[in-house]
Amino acid sequence: MDKIYGRKPVLDTLDTDIKVYKAYILKQNSKLVDKIIDKLNQKNIEISFVDKRFFDKIDMNHQGVMLEVESFKYSSLEDLSDSSRLIILDKIEDPHNLGAIIRSAESFGFDAVIIPERRSASVTSTVYKTSAGAINNIKVVRVTNLTRTIKDLKDKGFWIYGLAGEAHSDISHADLRGKVGLVVGNEGEGISRLVRENCDMLINIPMLGRVNSLNASVAAAISMYELLRQNGFN
Repeated sequence: MDKIYGRKPVLDTLDTDIKVYKAYILKQNSKLVDKIIDKLNQKNIEISFVDKRFFDKIDMNHQGVMLEVESFKYSSLEDLSDSSRLIILDKIEDPHNLGAIIRSAESFGFDAVIIPERRSASVTSTVYKTSAGAINNIKVVRVTNLTRTIKDLKDKGFWIYGLAGEAHSDISHADLRGKVGLVVGNEGEGISRLVRENCDMLINIPMLGRVNSLNASVAAAISMYELLRQNGFN
């Protein structure tokens, strides 16, 4: 069972087919919370009105609302047969970064986010909250072996581009049209060696300042926007 916190993530979840077991709500003067309560009543979902002490032990921006829902269902590679835009994450261990990347991926029209089972953040309540509900509208695929997955995607016609600060090719000079997978590594180590070696091309995001690296979610968002731009925003 997963827990979803925050008014917008909760409201967005109630507009999906995700099974909701129970809601916990702190009574408050909020039109958005009133809307949540109306939706819960329409769906005959049990509501427990709680006092402030219930949420005091929760270390996140809960906004006085929480849902208990069925555990997140990851998609599989077989579900990506009609996909053409993928973001592939290598060792993104911060759930805030994962949630932010999922939010950007959904906003820029990507079909799925691929993460490895090991050394990666998984979908948690923090990811739900940080994605601002976007996770309900995009596939998240968790794979056993990222290198093998990249090879399989290449066999299916994908071109795989890895973001690397030391790469010689500017992202704007890469051809990001067609079936493309963008690989983003973590801020400390970047893309792992085997993943790097299996990318078709390494590309960088040009920067003019003294800081020579970007937050992983920022780098991912910039690269996804560039792909969308090259495809005529379609």
